[in-house]
Amino acid sequence: MLARLRQICMAIPGAFEKLSHGEPTWFTGPSGKVFAMFDNHHHGAARISVHLAGTIEQQEALVASDPARYWVPPYVGHRGWIGVVLDTDPNWDEVASLVRDAHALVSAPRSRR
Repeated sequence: MLARLRQICMAIPGAFEKLSHGEPTWFTGPSGKVFAMFDNHHHGAARISVHLAGTIEQQEALVASDPARYWVPPYVGHRGWIGVVLDTDPNWDEVASLVRDAHALVSAPRSRR
């Protein structure tokens, strides 16, 4: 799961990975903002997942559509971040699309958000 997620994140031009809070985390180029963070049972989480930057509206729609696949992660969920479960055979094309959306969101100039 981590290798597949890493491949998706690192395919984004300018993205880079480093450990943050003990987990692999992906950042945008010059701004260095986080757009994705791997969660391997961090703080006792019941599932392996990725936390992705998102909007409150996007988060609400995804969680409502499939609460077994999407959830509100701790600490950043109140800002619209989305938890995406990875250890139950995810649709990797969908994960890749959400990763690209997360990167675009944090990379956008503040006036476009």
